[in-house]
Amino acid sequence: MRSDPSDTGGLFVGRRPGTAPVHYRAPPKRGGERRKRVDRRLADAMLAAMTLCSLCCWGPIPVACLWVGAQVTYLSGSVSLGILAAFVGLFALLFGALKIMRSLDEAWILVRRAAGFDQRGGVLGRVFAITAAVCGLAFTIWFVLFNGTGSMVTPGGGSATQTIPII
Repeated sequence: MRSDPSDTGGLFVGRRPGTAPVHYRAPPKRGGERRKRVDRRLADAMLAAMTLCSLCCWGPIPVACLWVGAQVTYLSGSVSLGILAAFVGLFALLFGALKIMRSLDEAWILVRRAAGFDQRGGVLGRVFAITAAVCGLAFTIWFVLFNGTGSMVTPGGGSATQTIPII
């Protein structure tokens, strides 16, 4: 008899409400090989959409919000209003993107199960971590080599050609 609270989910001796095994009248009908192949491709497309959405969180969304903030500052003459507009837009777009990615992740789990995989967890955390690392590395390379405090590729203030003053 299982009476350990960690096994039963708390102080109850029996099973927690709502956690009984699912019993079907008949076993679910499995899709054929062609259907599984379509589901695999759909899962791949959902993963690509999640990755693209996650990449947008690290580049286009912040840049777009900075642009909107600059336009608000220019039109209103108030820097504070521009900063507020940029932050409100940034939070709205980032949280919207995260909501879309979470919905895609939940659907991805179901499609992977339909494709015949024993998928129990999502991939959102891994996708977000990998895109953060890739974008951070790309930014570091761009900052150090091309833009930063001085370009190592084209020394001399960024101009490819240096002019020698004629005395």
